[in-house]
Parts: sequence; C-alpha cells; structure tokens
Amino acid sequence: MKRIGTKTLYKIFVYVALISLAISIIIPVGWVFMASFKKNSEFLGGDISPWDLPKSLNFDNFVTAFNDAGMGQFFANSVIVTAIGLVLLLVLALPAAYVLARFFFKGKKILEIGFMAGLFVNINYIVVPIFLMLSDANKALKVTFFLDNRFILALIYATSALPFTIYLLSSYFKTLPKGFEEAAYIDGCSHFKTMLKIMIPMAKPSIITVVLFNFLSFWNEYIIAYTLMDEHETLAMGLKNLMAVEKTATNYGIMYAGLVIVMLPTLILYILVQRRLTEGMTLGGLKG
Repeated sequence: MKRIGTKTLYKIFVYVALISLAISIIIPVGWVFMASFKKNSEFLGGDISPWDLPKSLNFDNFVTAFNDAGMGQFFANSVIVTAIGLVLLLVLALPAAYVLARFFFKGKKILEIGFMAGLFVNINYIVVPIFLMLSDANKALKVTFFLDNRFILALIYATSALPFTIYLLSSYFKTLPKGFEEAAYIDGCSHFKTMLKIMIPMAKPSIITVVLFNFLSFWNEYIIAYTLMDEHETLAMGLKNLMAVEKTATNYGIMYAGLVIVMLPTLILYILVQRRLTEGMTLGGLKG
C-alpha cells in the first residue's frame, strides 16, 4: 500500500480548512439573504423550518427598511463618511509612506517608532477623550461644528487608520526597485511627480488592500459614530435601531433586509477588487 506523503497530507489539511472556512461564511450570509425576502408569517409557526426557502421574493422588506426605517439616509451618511475618510487617508498616507520608505533624513527613526506605536492604540479606548476635546472646542469657539459633523467623523477615521496604512504602504514601497526612480530623475521628474506617476501606480496592489481593509473598518464602525453623531447617523447606527424596533415588533424580514443593505456594498467592493488584487500580486511576484 502506497504511503501518503507529508506534503500531500499538508495540502489535504489546507484544502479542508479553507473549504470549512468558506462554508462557515457562505451559509450564514446565504441564510440572511434568503430570510430577507420572507414574509413575517414564514418565520412563525411550529411547522416552519428556518431553512425553508422563501415562498416568493418579497421586496417590500427592503422598501420598508429603506423608507420607513430611514435606512436610505443612514446609507447616504455612511457613503459620504467612508468616501471622505478613504480620500483623506490616501492623501495623508501615500506621501508619508513613500518618504519613509525611500528617503533618509534626521528624525526618520523617531517617526517610524511613533507610527509603529500607533499600531497598538485602539481608537475605541480613547473615544471619550476625543468627544470631550471636540465638545470643548465647540464651547471655546461657540460653534457646533466639531460634533455631529460627517467630515470630522471621516477625519477621525482617517487619522486612526494612519499607522496601519503607512506601515503597510511603506513596507511595499521598500520592495520596489530603485531603477524606476533613477530613470525618472534622469528624465527631469521631481520627487513628487516620480511618486505620483511612477511609484503609486506600481503600488496598486497594496493600495487596493489598504482601501479594502479600511473600507470595511469605516463602513462597519459603530462606537465612534454613536458617540460623536446625533442627526447624521451612519448605517451601523441605523441598523442597530432598526434591529431593536423590528425585533420587538417581530418583523424579522425587515430586520434581515437591513442586514443585507449593510452587507451588500462590502460584498460588491470585494468582488470588484478581488480579481485586480490577485492579478496585481501575481504580476508583482513575476517581476520579483
């Protein structure tokens, strides 16, 4: 009898683990999508199985969640905050990561240590001091600008994600060959133009990774938004309110429709960038 090699056993273990992980993710997500189309009567009753398919595609759950529960406005607020946060993050992080990765100057080590230390700071633990600081700024300037402001919330999201983003981008910039920069300098390109035209396009895989990770973080964030926002509630806050109301009223279909509204942009973004991310990493490996 032929013995199974160690490499074969390792491959079998990896495939089994990946398939198990995929099933553990796909089944709950698929069930939520299925439940979002059910009428309320399809959830209640002793002879009803939770795994039964919906009798019809009941889109009224989504209409009710979007209009009556105000999920449309919450959705728009989340889109605005997340988009502004990602733009601010890239504008701040890309030049900083490029300079830290490709140049040598006094104080560079201190900056690197500072950004590394920022990786260990959980923004949720300092949300109360942030709130008090913004509240004091409103009182000092006699304005209401710093609280319940989507731009300020996006700015806080961006700054809290800077350490991780700069660390990831600078690590990637360090792997890029210096020959491209030298050729650009010979052609008369400035440092800024070289970064913009040469280095950033080459760093697309890491930029896509940064965008994906931070989109998930900004889109699903709840604690900071709950603390700082009042009228301009984000989707995570709206979903919390919707689930509390509909669960009390036993309107489970509407509750699951709200969950789908929150999940759908994340799934769409992942599908859009996953292929480009894989292609970029493959090309990078071939070039290396």
